[in-house]
Amino acid sequence: MKTETKNMEEKSEFLGKESTGKLLFKLSTPVVIGMLVQAIYNVVDTFFVGVAYGTESVQAIGGLSIAFPVQMIIMAFGIVLGTGGSSIISRALGARENKKAERTLGNVFSLSLILSMLIAVPCLFYLEPILRVFGATPGVLPYARDYLNIIILGGIFFVFGVAVQNIVRSEGNARLAMNAMLIGGGLNILLDPVFMFGFGMGVKGAAIATVLAQAVASVFLLLYYLKGMGSVHFRSETLKPDLKIIKEIGAIGTGSFVMESASSLMMIFVYNALADYGGDVAIAVFGITMKINSFIFLPLLGMAFGLQPIVGFNYGAKKYGRIVEAVKLALVAATTFGLLGLLIVYLFAEKLLIIFSADPEYLELGKIAARIMFLGTPLIGLNVVTTILFQALGKARPAFILSVSRQLLFLIPAVVLLPRFYALNGVWAAFPVSDLLAFMLSGFMLIRIYRIFRKNKTSSKVATELEVTDKPLHI
Repeated sequence: MKTETKNMEEKSEFLGKESTGKLLFKLSTPVVIGMLVQAIYNVVDTFFVGVAYGTESVQAIGGLSIAFPVQMIIMAFGIVLGTGGSSIISRALGARENKKAERTLGNVFSLSLILSMLIAVPCLFYLEPILRVFGATPGVLPYARDYLNIIILGGIFFVFGVAVQNIVRSEGNARLAMNAMLIGGGLNILLDPVFMFGFGMGVKGAAIATVLAQAVASVFLLLYYLKGMGSVHFRSETLKPDLKIIKEIGAIGTGSFVMESASSLMMIFVYNALADYGGDVAIAVFGITMKINSFIFLPLLGMAFGLQPIVGFNYGAKKYGRIVEAVKLALVAATTFGLLGLLIVYLFAEKLLIIFSADPEYLELGKIAARIMFLGTPLIGLNVVTTILFQALGKARPAFILSVSRQLLFLIPAVVLLPRFYALNGVWAAFPVSDLLAFMLSGFMLIRIYRIFRKNKTSSKVATELEVTDKPLHI
């Protein structure tokens, strides 16, 4: 047992020793690559649907666009388990509490199965009413329904896969998480044309390809732990739910869950506004614009995910100066990437949009939408990095507030108010407005925590002072 404990400690010890710049690059790069692959296969689904349906491509693409927020809610359950579990595990490894890390891993496994079953039943029974709430018009609803029926049945693979990728990263093994994403994304790209064209299954084929690809990626991650290859060892007795750990996972991961769910809730307002002011073409434009945005946001999120194990481990080990250095580097990288994304969209908007459809109305509307919506992209990095920082520290309340700020606190009110004055352009303008407001809130909260770390780089007083940032009345 002592030998196992020593091995677990040695596998994660580098998180407290290597230079923060080298660590951030080593941990972020595989995640960014994996996120880019995820963005690619999300786009490939839409691309093949556009090819398969020809003159009906706008409605079919709209169907996938409406289906996406429901799929995001399913994945959000994996994200709550992954972010909550990874925060606990990385801090436990830093504090050499290996038993707690093992119990957390087992609980993430068992909760993945339980939650995916609880999601499937209501979603399958009430799918059409749910889609109508999300703004599905008669033209796009059949495509969204056919796609989601299959995705929901394969929900276990999305929940488990997303959760365990986060856990693997918390050990500092970002490369394995990347490999899992590459396997899932690569298979999806290969299987899409087989099922959509080879078997003539259309959007159903796209859904089957996605589920099969995620299943293979999930098995790959499961085998990693079953073979005892991780820093945290899997033991069957840890599958038994531990109420204390479940509460801690929920408290930390709720922010991420609400952020994902808020994204879906936001889309209810957006799609209903688009249906009122623009119709099927506007819905398709928004769906494609969000796909393009994923090439910026997902890698940016990957950079922040690379920060999480560094912060968690060094917080547990009381090496606070390293946390300050890592956060600075992550902010510079994320902001630079956001600026690059904005530049690319402005220069190549039409070339990006025409990949999916050559419909003239769609292209004209899409150029306007993309150039307005992406204005706040350079500001998003601060919000994402600060949210991940608080999650890694185990500070649930500020992490929760930051995670919902862009899409729930600011974007939804903007989507409701601005179209009343600026019609369809008001919907697009709501996005940079919310980005700016979230940027300001994140900056305020980051400055407060930065002062605490700077004042007590090596002192145990940091944990005590951070309690202030976890009280809702003092944020």
